[in-house]
Amino acid sequence: MTADWPILSLTTWLPIIGGVLLLAIGDKAPNASRWMALATAILTFVISISLYCGFDSTTAQMQFVERAPWIPVFNVEYYLGVDGISMPLIILTTFITVFVVIAGWEVIQYKPGMYMAAFLIMEGVMVGVFSALDAMLFYVFWEAMLIPMFLIIGIWGGPNRVYATIKFFLYTFFGSVFMLIALIYMYFQSGSMEILAFHDLKLGLTEQIFIFIAFLLAFAVKVPMWPVHTWLPDAHVEAPTGGSVILAAIMLKIGGYGFLRFSMPITPDASQHLDWLVITMSLIAVVYIGFVALVQQDMKKLIAYSSIAHMGFVTLGFFIVFRIAANSDASGGAILGIEGGMVQMISHGFISAAMFLCVGVLYDRMHSRQIADYGGVIHTMPVFGAFMVFFAMANAGLPGTSGFVGEFMVILASFRADFWFAFLGATTLIVGAAYTLWMVKRVMFGNVANDNVRNLQDVNQREFIILGSLAVAVLVLGLWPAPLIEVMDASIINLFEHIKVSKL
Repeated sequence: MTADWPILSLTTWLPIIGGVLLLAIGDKAPNASRWMALATAILTFVISISLYCGFDSTTAQMQFVERAPWIPVFNVEYYLGVDGISMPLIILTTFITVFVVIAGWEVIQYKPGMYMAAFLIMEGVMVGVFSALDAMLFYVFWEAMLIPMFLIIGIWGGPNRVYATIKFFLYTFFGSVFMLIALIYMYFQSGSMEILAFHDLKLGLTEQIFIFIAFLLAFAVKVPMWPVHTWLPDAHVEAPTGGSVILAAIMLKIGGYGFLRFSMPITPDASQHLDWLVITMSLIAVVYIGFVALVQQDMKKLIAYSSIAHMGFVTLGFFIVFRIAANSDASGGAILGIEGGMVQMISHGFISAAMFLCVGVLYDRMHSRQIADYGGVIHTMPVFGAFMVFFAMANAGLPGTSGFVGEFMVILASFRADFWFAFLGATTLIVGAAYTLWMVKRVMFGNVANDNVRNLQDVNQREFIILGSLAVAVLVLGLWPAPLIEVMDASIINLFEHIKVSKL
């Protein structure tokens, strides 16, 4: 399907142009900058909804395709398109950005125009990552993401922001260099920079393994997988609330998306050959990082480690497919694993955004993220308390919330691969409940800890709209995941059929 009008270009470039205009305006009119940022974010979200409304879920073909020459001498094109894997992630990006803009409305007093501009440019670049079908275009968007996030943490972050930004930049840039080498190698093999052409490229096992490892270095850092996860807690703790929300809700998903778009279809034999490595890293993240979260005293750090554990479920769901595919009658279980990983990515986008926004609400009032400084918050902030407890339950995987659906699908698929994969994965339902609910118990319940807590004001209208909208999203996806699964189904079946066939 080709776009009648350039929906993907609009969704990509509208926020980028809006951000550049905000930078040009500067901070001469901060209120006007805020309203302009909100209008741009809402308009971008409305345009992105048309992707869902016009999407044909019966085909795995790329839709809303846009092509134009970019660097003809190297056969590089401005080539955009979406399928059932990328389209939900684009809508998640535009949805979450609206709330990031609203969340920083009153809190950010220092250069609010620049702050909003950074997030709008970030939004456009991330949409570009999900919709790029030319490898060079993908790489340009991939690297461009680093710049606004570097500035967001570096300018509006906490006391150790310089350390956190440099660590974030070095980790992510290091992995990207290897990915670029792999892309250039495949360009010389195929004569094209089209990602879909790479999918059909015949590669030997040795070539595939080197390319797979190059992609793994880039995507594992972005997810982030154990043991290259250490940049994330530092970045989260130092980032402003909006930065944490975008990091957890969107940026981590780009690593998962990379495995589905690049690693598995381009190097299916290497993916099968090294699936044990990714499965091991995923299970360590699920189990070990869960216990690390249990001992955290900083709420943001606890939720950051929780994100690493939950993203371990995503990569587990993706790579158990090769174990399941060994049984010729179990293709349904393999597709269930990939779909479960995708549902988990979308669900975690909602829940992690909500959890970081809840911590932001408390931090705006008391300027502390330490669990020990709180206690009995629910007595003075009952509406906020209801939201916080609900999102904590969703984070722990309560049935009826979106947090349960993806994890349940991955555990169910894991049983088809190996009982111990399912057993170790299922420990997150216990450990996740332990660290999340223990945090909620110490922060929300018990006696009022001190006068600071006693004087807290409940959520205002702006905060209620943000948390209420995310609560609805978590409930709808938890009770009715069918609309999401239906749009992914054809693309994931097609991906599975592709990776089942050896290139050797």
